[in-house]
Amino acid sequence: MGETIALVKKSTVDIVADKIRQFQDSGELHFPANYSPENALKSAWLVLQSVEDKAHRPALEVCTRDSIANSLLDMVVQGLNPAKNQCYFIVYGNKLTCQRSYLGTMAVTKSATGARDIFAEVVYKGDDFAFEIVRGKKRVTKHVQTVETIEQGEIVGAYCTLVDADDREFTEFMTIAEIKQAWKQSKMNSESEGSTHNKFPQEMCKKTVINRACKTFLNSSDDSSLVMKHYRRTETEAEQASVEAEISENANQQPIDVEYQFQDSQAPTDAEQSSFDFDAAPQMKKAASGDPPF
Repeated sequence: MGETIALVKKSTVDIVADKIRQFQDSGELHFPANYSPENALKSAWLVLQSVEDKAHRPALEVCTRDSIANSLLDMVVQGLNPAKNQCYFIVYGNKLTCQRSYLGTMAVTKSATGARDIFAEVVYKGDDFAFEIVRGKKRVTKHVQTVETIEQGEIVGAYCTLVDADDREFTEFMTIAEIKQAWKQSKMNSESEGSTHNKFPQEMCKKTVINRACKTFLNSSDDSSLVMKHYRRTETEAEQASVEAEISENANQQPIDVEYQFQDSQAPTDAEQSSFDFDAAPQMKKAASGDPPF
């Protein structure tokens, strides 16, 4: 077991670290002074040793080396650290995925767009609240709360405002119905008694609208940086892995109709080119036995 984990570490973590150094040397990737890729990888490795799949099998035993390496690469390129609760790892079938928390999404938004501030508030029934829409953009013009409206605790909506480097504001507003609909899309049972959503509705509403605002703000950017490529890759990677795992689990239970679109000659995207494929990369196979990874 110990030798297996050591081998996985050698063939993934060390290779990811080398890949990151290549990105830095080529000028494709720059980290803020307070971010250490090495420390983030060490934190992630400690976390990964306790991550399990649904059957309580260790992720490091069931997940492919490709998915482990790419999850770590996605994490570091985006400047995230699991020790700061900015991301977490989830197993789908034999694939490991790195998923951002709302704190991670805020961190990426600030680093990728230069946003100076991101804040969110809930709106209670009875609040004196108003916003205007100018050229399709919302702006909160008034929000006054009282102790009474807070104590009554009936949330009717929430909003998140991002302030960019030029002091311009971008605001996203969601009604409570929209927020609850977003919760239903989650695999967590937000309606169950004792769930986090029921215990801390204010914080969960804020998290939801923060995620919506940051994602909308980021996706409206035409930034083609390495950070944004990996940001967008993580958006689709987890969903794809989840679908593939569900299909695999149900394959022997009932027939599933799936529509496929074949693209035989499609060139790989930039994010795919910067990811790992151990089966297609002989030099990475050698790394597992101790040879230089690149």
